[in-house]
Amino acid sequence: MRFSANLGFLFTEVGLPEAVRAAARAGFDAVECHFPYATPPGDVRAALDGTGLPMLSLNTRPGAPGEFGLAALPGREQEARAAIAEAVDYAQAIGARAVHVMAGITDAPGAEATFRANLAHACDLAEAAGLTVLIEPLNPVDVPGYHLSRMDAAAATLAALDRAALRLMFDCYHVARTEGDPLPVFARHRAQIGHVQIAGVPDRGRPDRGTLDYARLLSATGWQGPVGAEYRPDGATGASLGWLAPFRALTSPRGKARRESPRSV
Repeated sequence: MRFSANLGFLFTEVGLPEAVRAAARAGFDAVECHFPYATPPGDVRAALDGTGLPMLSLNTRPGAPGEFGLAALPGREQEARAAIAEAVDYAQAIGARAVHVMAGITDAPGAEATFRANLAHACDLAEAAGLTVLIEPLNPVDVPGYHLSRMDAAAATLAALDRAALRLMFDCYHVARTEGDPLPVFARHRAQIGHVQIAGVPDRGRPDRGTLDYARLLSATGWQGPVGAEYRPDGATGASLGWLAPFRALTSPRGKARRESPRSV
């Protein structure tokens, strides 16, 4: 099994290009990030090229502190689309594979219609650039009021838009906090999933601690795309990586790889 280091949480003690290099030295197979925009894309691309690691995804800007994105906020369409265009441009510059479009915190009337319109625009840009667009439910304990909190709602958005570039980010931590055992939820939405992330539950610590048995979960899903490690290390990242080698040995129940979706990142 292959693993990606989420550089929004891991190796944050150094700048983004050095974090890419640190992830490579630690044995990760890929990286992903949150908001890379303060770093010149050429510096990130040089680190990726030098290590051979792919950048799986990056996020659109979150807006003002506490907004967690703009795409579902009625009246903010111009800002949301500027953030989407910026993310697509940055992704192209560094060779990233996907853009996670953050919905934002809102209970306004028309929020879902706004979200779908902005996602359609994002898909137009992404398809022209050969990128995937991801959307992700965030649990209401950590992010109260986020527009998406359940996987069924996110899947309904995908079904309504019916765009090949649009996929689900399946974060096992968020799903477990909201919906319980992630495995039946994963099975229900398997065909729509573009990326998987893990962390311990309930504290979002290292994935080999907490209530989720990832040896069971990841083996049972048969997922063969990279799995993103998006957890909060207790101290230096390097000291938290004892889980990586054992998890890398996990396979599907019959030990056979399943065919990846062509749109998984």
